[in-house]
Amino acid sequence: MNTVIAAVVVLGVLGAIFGLILAYASKAFAVEKDPREEAISACLPGANCGGCGYPGCGGYAAAVVAGKAATNCCAAGGDAVAAQIAEIMGVKAEASAKMIAQVQCTGGCRGHEQYEYVGIHDCAAAARLPGGGPAGCSFGCLGFGTCEAVCPFDAIHVVDGVAKVDEEKCKACKKCVDACPRHIILLAPYKTKRHVAITCSSKDKGADVRKVCDNGCIGCGLCAKACPKEAITVDKNLAVIDYDKCVGCGLCAQKCPRKLITVDGKVPEVKPAAPKAAPAAAKPEAAE
Repeated sequence: MNTVIAAVVVLGVLGAIFGLILAYASKAFAVEKDPREEAISACLPGANCGGCGYPGCGGYAAAVVAGKAATNCCAAGGDAVAAQIAEIMGVKAEASAKMIAQVQCTGGCRGHEQYEYVGIHDCAAAARLPGGGPAGCSFGCLGFGTCEAVCPFDAIHVVDGVAKVDEEKCKACKKCVDACPRHIILLAPYKTKRHVAITCSSKDKGADVRKVCDNGCIGCGLCAKACPKEAITVDKNLAVIDYDKCVGCGLCAQKCPRKLITVDGKVPEVKPAAPKAAPAAAKPEAAE
């Protein structure tokens, strides 16, 4: 019995000694943190999404204080948070264009599957199978929701077999971009009054696209010819928008024969051509 009591006392004394040592070490070797870092962390949304390119909100706050990151890198916080950070740092707020994730596929390849997929409901798993998954188009959305599962803002969902982005909820954190095994999700600037999107990633020739997709880009170039700002070019059989030039007029969508180009998420109705004026009747010749 005495041995047990002695052991408990010894352990208690040792615990107290080590506790004192640790307390002293925490004070003696403490790294002083810039109070601005804590202030910035407090105004960040705490999503820890990684969209800023740093490991969580704390990592971003430290990078801003160290001068390694700009004040407007928080995608989730937007301009409001950027303004708060700029005020803390005593600098001018940096304006940033709103970015959104954009799925470069309309789902037109549904019905052209190579085979029936039975397995884990995950795009990354399906992409490891022959042909890169069941979708007939090698650039098409697999539709198993890997992007949906990783989105911390509930901004992307699989609808009718293809991923769709809720532009109001999207914070451009890039998690869906990094998760997509087919690399068909990109970040696009959302800055015009009407957002124009070419939702296709296929670089196959037109004849091959028609075999596996009902409305994929065939590289015809009609959209590029219709654009008054020369904001569209055809690169490797795929039409691409230069958002620095695009003004959101939507003329390209009017001319697309595949009904592929969207304006604010919808394919606009084609405006009927104005009727040609009837030729003027010939004036009767004056009698001599």
